[in-house]
Amino acid sequence: MLHTPLLAALGTQEIVVILLVVLLLFGGKKIPELLGGLGKGIKEFKDGKDGAE
Repeated sequence: MLHTPLLAALGTQEIVVILLVVLLLFGGKKIPELLGGLGKGIKEFKDGKDGAE
């Protein structure tokens, strides 16, 4: 059994379907808020990682 990363196993069509499902679930107005929160979380994680070193 081959062990491939999840993103390598996904094709263009699968990614489009996933994005459409996310759009339907959260709506167009909520997605920028979710991505903004994700970006802030990543930034805080990196800052915390750099501070720990």
